[in-house]
Amino acid sequence: MLALALALVAGVGCGAYWGVGTVRASFPQTTGSIRLDGLSAPVDVKRDANGIPQLYASTDEDLFRAQGFVHAQDRFWEMDVRRHVTAGRLSEMFGAGQVETDAFLRTLGWHRVAQQEFDEKLSPETKKYLRAYADGVNAYLADRDGADLSLEYAALGLTGDYRPEKWTPVDSVAWLKAMAWDLRGNMQDEIDRSLMTSRLTEQQIKQLYPAYPYDLHQPVVTAGAVDEGSGKWDPEAEPSSDSAGSSDSAGSPGSPDSAGSPGSSDPSGSPGAGSSSQDGGTAVSGAGASESGSAAGQGAQTQLSGLSGLSGLSGLSGLSDVLDGIPALLGPNGSGIGSNSWVVSGSYTTTGKPLLANDPHLAPQLPSLWAQMGLHCRAVSDKCSFDVAGYTFSGMPGVVIGHNQDIAWGFTNLGADVTDLYLEKVSQTGWTSGSRIKPFKVREETIRIAGGGSKKITVRETDHGPLISDRSSELERVGERAPVTTPAPDRGNGFGVALRWTALDPGNSMDAVFKLNRAKDFEGFRAAAKDFEVPSQNLVYADAEGNIGYQAPGRIPVRSEGFDGSMPAPGWNPTSGWKGYIPFDELPYEYNPKRGYIVTANQAVVDAGKYPYLITKDYGYGSRSQRIHDLIELKIKDGGKISTDDMRTMQTDNQSEIAKLLTPHLLKIDVSDPYVREAQKLLEGWDYTQEPDSGAAAYFNAVWRHVLRLAFGNKLPKELRIRGECLNVRPADSTGPVDDLNSLVRECGQRDSDSAQPDGGDRWYEVVRALMDVEDSEWWQAPRTRKDAATTTRDELFARAMQDARWELTAKLGKDVGSWSWGRLHQLTLENQTLGTKGPGILRWMLNRGPWSLGGGEAAVNATGWNAAAGYEVTWVPSMRMVVNVGDWDKSRWINLTGASGHAYGDHYTDQTDKWAKGELLDWAFTGKAVEAATEDTLSLRP
Repeated sequence: MLALALALVAGVGCGAYWGVGTVRASFPQTTGSIRLDGLSAPVDVKRDANGIPQLYASTDEDLFRAQGFVHAQDRFWEMDVRRHVTAGRLSEMFGAGQVETDAFLRTLGWHRVAQQEFDEKLSPETKKYLRAYADGVNAYLADRDGADLSLEYAALGLTGDYRPEKWTPVDSVAWLKAMAWDLRGNMQDEIDRSLMTSRLTEQQIKQLYPAYPYDLHQPVVTAGAVDEGSGKWDPEAEPSSDSAGSSDSAGSPGSPDSAGSPGSSDPSGSPGAGSSSQDGGTAVSGAGASESGSAAGQGAQTQLSGLSGLSGLSGLSGLSDVLDGIPALLGPNGSGIGSNSWVVSGSYTTTGKPLLANDPHLAPQLPSLWAQMGLHCRAVSDKCSFDVAGYTFSGMPGVVIGHNQDIAWGFTNLGADVTDLYLEKVSQTGWTSGSRIKPFKVREETIRIAGGGSKKITVRETDHGPLISDRSSELERVGERAPVTTPAPDRGNGFGVALRWTALDPGNSMDAVFKLNRAKDFEGFRAAAKDFEVPSQNLVYADAEGNIGYQAPGRIPVRSEGFDGSMPAPGWNPTSGWKGYIPFDELPYEYNPKRGYIVTANQAVVDAGKYPYLITKDYGYGSRSQRIHDLIELKIKDGGKISTDDMRTMQTDNQSEIAKLLTPHLLKIDVSDPYVREAQKLLEGWDYTQEPDSGAAAYFNAVWRHVLRLAFGNKLPKELRIRGECLNVRPADSTGPVDDLNSLVRECGQRDSDSAQPDGGDRWYEVVRALMDVEDSEWWQAPRTRKDAATTTRDELFARAMQDARWELTAKLGKDVGSWSWGRLHQLTLENQTLGTKGPGILRWMLNRGPWSLGGGEAAVNATGWNAAAGYEVTWVPSMRMVVNVGDWDKSRWINLTGASGHAYGDHYTDQTDKWAKGELLDWAFTGKAVEAATEDTLSLRP
């Protein structure tokens, strides 16, 4: 990047590269006509005042060829970077600094699997659409280069001769792998639990991963069961007494290859309590599994519980560091990416038809992940079968979330556990499985580097998946000193780590996109969902006939008895592999439920005690979903009706559940310091809403951050704490008193700010809730410092957190508490995800925008997330919002985080962001008449 910076400065100084012409060279033509070879008839591209395109064609192939062309017009830099990510080829664009990232991505093999899907799995029709889309992209690229494509290419051209290659259909398919990676489930939790064993007992770790609070937060599906007679999910069936979530249930056949639950815990357990009994060594998958589990399961848990803070755990820390370095295209690594989507039946709406809302919570980026678009056939027929609009991914044909003329749908992350880490006993010749040494599957990859040169890597795979430990020298030492109390191979220099992940098996998810776009009813919707194998999403549905529904799709593994995916499994045990997948017909769904509405917000799908399969041990904890439930119930009580604007207002609800729990206790603390008392008074009469101008919200969130730091963060191993934060702590193997300052060692945090713990999400709400009545729990103990006395009780720790928060905000916001506001702390800066984050300062200035002062917060419905371990900066956001007025489509509303354009200084680069920040929505024209009325520019693409 230094070379780029120097060249850029030189270019600016000469005035040759960065004149108005350079900036405007890539702006798309939006009026007149352009020849597009391969079309059978003209295609019209109609753009409204926000530059949102609506495409009108006469054949399906013409429609997708035009979509590829228009996506490239608006967003090709974004598309090009994405395909280099998915192919592990970032070094070709950005140089040697990306080799390690590329090596990890090549080891995963996203692009290779996407190629298999295209060659072997996808339907001929889907391949036809993908080829047409690629042809449209390449038609745009044909006569353009450098600044003609985007400002970023002009900058890249200053230091090298990079030229974009032609787009391929596989480039589009591979994007679904990146989407699946960022929505992969509990892999970070699996790593974190293992790392915690260096400083916490098993009982303490359980306390930090409490059971889902079904008594407080409803699951998505509250009725129905797998019918014993038909073997299918029946929304009207009653669960049998023995249908609790046992992973020993038979899954569908399919590629079988062939971990105790954190569960609920006794809140009296505490850090520093000494070694616990190995009661958690029994890996129980749901209440219906056997109490003892298998010996293999016991061995796996015992071995991983024993990966103490010696060199054995440095491997998992190394893996976490590698994960932090992988571009998180959808959200921060380990932060529990979420979304809200809900649908209300017409019986409870002012329109008499369903209303459907959706706002996926993803990483803030510029441009937004989403591109709004309409894809319309002039006349729907066999040769032209689409009339659909919504949110698309640039680089991929079709509409991902939106509606057609018959149905609407929304997505949230289901959170299924679809990844497992396997410890592997490896040697030069292979890996151990039972009494055998099995050979690796081996392939070589060559990473080309911008400016010349290349690096070759060797990828090794076991039956469980790629050996990701080969990508880190630290990972080679995983399990080096792990105590083993059941039969296991000689650990030698340590175990390797392999990744089993559903997305590394070829599937049909791309087929699902087109089926969903054309579905006409719930049957067609479910047929599309059946193909949506990865990533596993909650799909919410409504149709113009007044029906509402929900489907949990996805390829979700069935694990062997004794393994629940919460900790790495022993790869040398032949019984530790997956047995198959949950059959689609047994996955939960709802159709016109009696309650009259359906809410999905990453909460539990179904009560684990009433379902025969394990979906995950690591759902979100349901704070947002329950708040949405409560808002709906409040609105419809006594015969009330919900309007489109009510749905929008619910999307921007800022209430904090943890504030509602803690604030009454904080107000009871006897505070003697007058300056801290001034801050405490801010909480009096506060309604727990986190508006941008709220001083109470600013102070409460600072107190919450310090409660987490004192009670939990400072007790976690360095591998989980934020990088650079150094503490004097007791040695990991210390048996001395908690407050013994004479035997401390200096340890500095090692975790990236986006994934450091405790992050303050709703898991931590439940951790604290369980401890509130245990006033003398050792979790509330914090050692003395030079200026603070030690704390031994809840209220003492709360008082210290209130004091620390007061002085932190004084430093950040000033001494006068009347000037404090949440929005001054909680700010969003939109950054170009490549040169805007790593480029020279002048380029970042040109490409990035902001900041915006926001309301909302962690686990609020208006989920402007922040990581309490790192600070208050916004780390993920509602990446778009939509409210679909089903049946009366032109009265639907939508908004994007940024704008339609990916071109810096274009009119539509961030023209929606101000409205988005205020919670406003744009009109969403769909019918031909409404689109025509909203059209400001028309471009004709001609054969």
